[in-house]
Amino acid sequence: MKMIKNLSRIVIGSLLSLLTISSSYAETSRLQSILESGVLRVGTTGDWDPMTLRNPATNEYQGFDIDLAKALAKDMGVELELVPADWKTLVNGVVANKYDMSTSASINMGRAKVAGYSQSYFAVGTVPLVRKSDLSKFKSWEDINKADVKVAVTLGTVFEQEAKDYLPKAKLKAVEAPARDFQELLSRRASVALTSNLEASKLIKKYPQLAVLSVPPRKAKPLAILLPQDDQVWINYINHWITFRKAQGFFGELEQRWMP
Repeated sequence: MKMIKNLSRIVIGSLLSLLTISSSYAETSRLQSILESGVLRVGTTGDWDPMTLRNPATNEYQGFDIDLAKALAKDMGVELELVPADWKTLVNGVVANKYDMSTSASINMGRAKVAGYSQSYFAVGTVPLVRKSDLSKFKSWEDINKADVKVAVTLGTVFEQEAKDYLPKAKLKAVEAPARDFQELLSRRASVALTSNLEASKLIKKYPQLAVLSVPPRKAKPLAILLPQDDQVWINYINHWITFRKAQGFFGELEQRWMP
């Protein structure tokens, strides 16, 4: 009987310790600070159509990710603050507490070393973008992988690393935001630009002189929200919200609105 009582005390003590630890984590989570401040800070680049696009005339943002952020803030009962960010420092902004989360970013293991991710809610592939006048020059990925071909990418994106992996022989030109890779094509400073199939579909409508090469897209990249790696409470909350909103058909509605 004495052994049973001692065992009960140990079990109860362990449970109380776990509850204390959980309570401590909750108190130090971004979730708690967001609810207390009444503001959700979201870092966004504003240069990825149709996910996040900033109108330079009005400084207003719109897109799939912006609607997502607005819905999340509304469901949390807080105000939304969109924080300007760029690709090369997008992860650093989360780590340094400049914002509580990012808009969509491709999941890759380099970023995952220092930042956390939500569950994924969309995926994109990598495609080569060229000028229509150059379509006859390139019939395959190997046609791009040559020393005399200049390939443009935006600095800090996953496409920069993919260009190094897929096209090691080509001449890589990484441009820093707010400049963009496709602008190098338009100005004839590059022959190819790597981007997502999603953005490419928008760019060829906006710039009729551009085209997507008819080659198989490279590996699909799941998109997710960048979050503080050490804040499991906040990560869990975002994942629960994504699951809840998926069940409601919210993400399907966003696709219909921004990717018809």
